[in-house]
Amino acid sequence: MDAELARRIASHPKYQELKSKRSSFGWWLTAAMMVVYYGFITLVAFDKQFLAQRIGDGVMTIGIPIGFGVIVFTIVITAIYVRRANSSYDDLAEEVAKAVLK
Repeated sequence: MDAELARRIASHPKYQELKSKRSSFGWWLTAAMMVVYYGFITLVAFDKQFLAQRIGDGVMTIGIPIGFGVIVFTIVITAIYVRRANSSYDDLAEEVAKAVLK
């Protein structure tokens, strides 16, 4: 990519919009993931008794569904990001490409 093309892309208003929206959304998802993950790790570190409580008469403890929930949450927020990227961000990127490459 030559410097002139990179400059035109970087200065295009739609690129700035894309960059701002993607960055903002990414930080929100990162914050949500950190709260869930470190919340779980904090529970493991400071309240093992809570996680070790058995559910019913079997061997399953409360920690197992909570840990599984952390994994499911990760998959869900990844899917949310991919859905938004495929709809909103790809459209903006295409608009930038059309405007800059004509």
